[in-house]
Amino acid sequence: QVQVVESGGGLVQPGGSLRLSCAASGSSFSFSGSGWYRQAPGNQRDMVAEISSSGRTNYADSVKGRFTISRDNSGKIVYLQMDNLKPEDTAVYYCRVSTAWGQGTQVTVSS
Repeated sequence: QVQVVESGGGLVQPGGSLRLSCAASGSSFSFSGSGWYRQAPGNQRDMVAEISSSGRTNYADSVKGRFTISRDNSGKIVYLQMDNLKPEDTAVYYCRVSTAWGQGTQVTVSS
C-alpha cells in the first residue's frame, strides 16, 4: 500500500512563492505519473499540474507560467513550485502519485 504525504503549504502574500512537496512511501510502488490538484470551498477538485512517467507536463491555464511541477528520479517525491501567487490560488492542494492520494495541504494567499 502506498502512502502520500504533502507538505509546504501555508499563508503567503499575493505575489509571493511557495513550494509544495509530496512524498510517497510503501511497498509495491510503480510510478505511473503524478499530479497536483486543488479544491477551494464550495468548488470541485481541479487539476493544477500533472507529470507523466516520461516527464511530460500539463498545466491548468490559470497557473501556466507561474507554477512548475517536477519530481525526483524515483518518482516518489513530487514538487510544485508556485510563484506569483494570487488570492484565487487559495485552496487545499492534493498530491497524487500514481493512484494514491494525500490528505491535502492548505495554501492561503492573502495580504
